[in-house]
Amino acid sequence: MSFTFADIPMQTGRTAIVTGANTGIGFEIARWLAHKGARVLLACRDGDKAAEAIAQIEYGKEQGGEAEYLHLDLANIASVRDAARQAAKEERIDILVNNAGVMMPPFATATSGCELQFAVNHLGHFAFTSLLLEKLAEGDGGRVVTQSSLAHRGADIDFENFNGSKGYDKQDFYGQSKLANLLFTRELDRRLRASGSSVSALACHPGIAASELMRHLKGGKFMSSIVGSVLNTAEQGALPALQAATDPDAEGGEYYGPYGFMEARGNSSGRAVQSKRARDEDLARRLWDKSVELTGIDPELAPA
Repeated sequence: MSFTFADIPMQTGRTAIVTGANTGIGFEIARWLAHKGARVLLACRDGDKAAEAIAQIEYGKEQGGEAEYLHLDLANIASVRDAARQAAKEERIDILVNNAGVMMPPFATATSGCELQFAVNHLGHFAFTSLLLEKLAEGDGGRVVTQSSLAHRGADIDFENFNGSKGYDKQDFYGQSKLANLLFTRELDRRLRASGSSVSALACHPGIAASELMRHLKGGKFMSSIVGSVLNTAEQGALPALQAATDPDAEGGEYYGPYGFMEARGNSSGRAVQSKRARDEDLARRLWDKSVELTGIDPELAPA
């Protein structure tokens, strides 16, 4: 059965953080959570763009909906630490949506000299999530939702080339970062279950949706408009994350997405297809340990 916007439960009294929420899919996730009564922190690099986004949100004020800016630069571990400290001052955090990302940019490096896509899409979110797990656990049933992609299929983790010194194929590195998102989600949820935590970790993908992610592609703006009219709009692309974040029946460790036309379009329809590598527990554990090493941040969750 398809999950629609009408199926999103009221979020009154709950607090959510959405990374990359100033535009595209992230904005739609934040907008709908606020509309349903949640307090939403838009975790973004650019305060001016976040302010513009907040001004466009129609809050469910009668239910207590509101939105505020939280500065977060996922390419900078010091910024990640600062953002987590600030967020931890909230009375509660119920939902963390790791949505921000960069896709196929010119070569650059960030955290520990790692290639930018891996550093932002995976390492930044690994660190931010790790630092907020204690706060998420203060409530009952906190959720971590991480945005993956169809691009994880066919991808692998190249532990010998995180810095791109042995060659940089922007598409391969993007796929690697999205596979890392899925591996992290599954390993995080296993460890949370083993520790007896009430927090669960889920993953999702938007199908192929209009998004600012296409800005680094030649003709990206035109491509985004075509995608939005033929496949998914940014609003439709937000539904899998919203299902993972709010559906009472959504389960930890699962992966949500659309089923229409090779999972590329349509409303969220439940569990999506994960590649064999995404289900490799040994690979997930190895990536976990390497992520702790590269970020210097340890969630201190024993392996399941």
